[in-house]
Amino acid sequence: MRDITRNKHLNPKRRDRSHPRVVKRARHNSYRVKRPGDVGVLHGGPVTVSLANLPELTLAS
Repeated sequence: MRDITRNKHLNPKRRDRSHPRVVKRARHNSYRVKRPGDVGVLHGGPVTVSLANLPELTLAS
């Protein structure tokens, strides 16, 4: 448990979003308004989750 919770791996570098954080219509807030260039990405499969400091498992034969 100590290896998983080391400071080095608690907050990894964030990746870019696959969909921009915008709103369709401007109201009384400070969010960006959606523009033609703000398009999302359709992913071909499920997300891949990786755990920090987890050793690779091998099958026993």
